[in-house]
Amino acid sequence: MDDPLATIGSFNRQFNITSKEARAIEQVAGLLDDSFVKALDMLTDCRGMVVLTGMGKAGLIAEKISATLASTGTPSLFLHPAEARHGDLGRITDADVVVMLSNSGATEEIVNLLGPVKRIGARIIAITGNGESPLAANCDILLNMGKIEEACPLKLAPSASTTAMLALGDALALAVLNRRRESGTFGIEDYAAVHPGGALGRSLMKVTEVMRSGDAAPVVKEDTTVTEVIKAISDAKAGAAVVVDSKAKITGIFTDGDLRRYLLGEHNVRSDRIADVMVTKFTSLPEDASVADALNIFRNRKIGEIPVVDKSGKPLGMVNLKDISGFEALE
Repeated sequence: MDDPLATIGSFNRQFNITSKEARAIEQVAGLLDDSFVKALDMLTDCRGMVVLTGMGKAGLIAEKISATLASTGTPSLFLHPAEARHGDLGRITDADVVVMLSNSGATEEIVNLLGPVKRIGARIIAITGNGESPLAANCDILLNMGKIEEACPLKLAPSASTTAMLALGDALALAVLNRRRESGTFGIEDYAAVHPGGALGRSLMKVTEVMRSGDAAPVVKEDTTVTEVIKAISDAKAGAAVVVDSKAKITGIFTDGDLRRYLLGEHNVRSDRIADVMVTKFTSLPEDASVADALNIFRNRKIGEIPVVDKSGKPLGMVNLKDISGFEALE
């Protein structure tokens, strides 16, 4: 039986698939000029949505570019060019920028959109490989990829051209992101806010969003007996209790581990005050700390409970390692 990896390698060498696609990207990079900067300006200054449209494989690339824009601070949507002529054109306003993708620049569904979009008043950026096409002639800004040889053995199926489109679209989206980053309007926390389901978004959540509070995070006074503290921890199904002074400021912590060490000595759980046996050297987190901050402390200090305190030192809750064990800290 033939080795599938060897077969793939032989096919790739025969038709130079990856090399042709790499050359397509290099070609587009070499053709970037003032038009790219103008397109970048138009996208950065857009007051509405950045609308991406394309037919077939170009449409799939348009969807991906739209998703990248949206996830990096630029409101964007994908508009199917055929559906646009049956009502979806209503999604476009005169505040929008429409980015049209067509390698030939003569795709019927795209060409048929030019007039309606212009009448709405939206501006058009064209990404095409044909600078003499109807799309090129009727756009506001032309990003011409030049003639690209497809990597397909038949030289027909969109392959190298769509690779080049994707690279060009990513370059635009990430250049816009960089401008927003430099202006302070979009940073890591903003990125995390639109990726709440990802590891990054979760790790940048505030500890106040994941901490245990109220009855689930027992708080006791300094004159509480150890027996009472044990009961408070057990009732809350918690792993620790924080100890506060007469001004409700945290002065110590008592964990399950501290209890085990305490019981190894000669003590009286019914009469000993928690203030005499609590741990006074402890780590706490401010209320604006992130889950990533908590994870790094858990990792470096080898502890399982961290109190969260407000600016005056009063406890707000408790973060337990088990509560955030599914999160990943930023490196």
